[in-house]
Amino acid sequence: MIEAKNITLSYGNLQVLKGIDISIKKGEVISIVGASGAGKTTLLNILGTLEKPCSGGLIINNKNAHNLSDKELSLLRNKEIGFIFQFHNLIPELTALENVYLPSLIGKKDKKESTKKATELLSLLKLENRLHHRPNELSGGEQQRVAVARSLINAPSIILADEPTGNLDSKNASELHNLLIKLNKDLHQSFVIVTHNDELANMAERRLEMKDGKIFSR
Repeated sequence: MIEAKNITLSYGNLQVLKGIDISIKKGEVISIVGASGAGKTTLLNILGTLEKPCSGGLIINNKNAHNLSDKELSLLRNKEIGFIFQFHNLIPELTALENVYLPSLIGKKDKKESTKKATELLSLLKLENRLHHRPNELSGGEQQRVAVARSLINAPSIILADEPTGNLDSKNASELHNLLIKLNKDLHQSFVIVTHNDELANMAERRLEMKDGKIFSR
């Protein structure tokens, strides 16, 4: 699904990633743990093509990301990759339903079909009574479930989650942990989850540890 070889990244004299090799199979759940500043989020951004490495190779679903134009990379992200962020990143002026189907419209898909699929996803996540609520009318746990639904709308091959439960209380965090694992089993998508939460990290099939810009376990 994803193959990254010898990924390096520096900001000036600060080397953040120091030769990362990582391979992610279809349908696999991987957690990435480590102290703040270890390079976890930076690595996730590179895997999601949000940031370009200084050196190294990145293959996503048999496509060489480094040979693609910015437009082609945007299309690849929209089709193949779903993102879940710690702070939801929902658009406050849009309803839950609109937030979820927006990536589908960006991908030039039919609005009627996009609305139908978004409704189905929100219902799957037990938000069928919140379709027309805006983010400020939702609890933190509900907002994060909307963000999960948004990440799934284009049926991406891989979901990249950066501290998806870091902004939730323990009850909502535990519920979202179980939901992510269930979605993986039901939808057969790959998940890469950066987390400080040991419970979530240990639910993954593989737990990778990062320290000082390197991966120390596979």
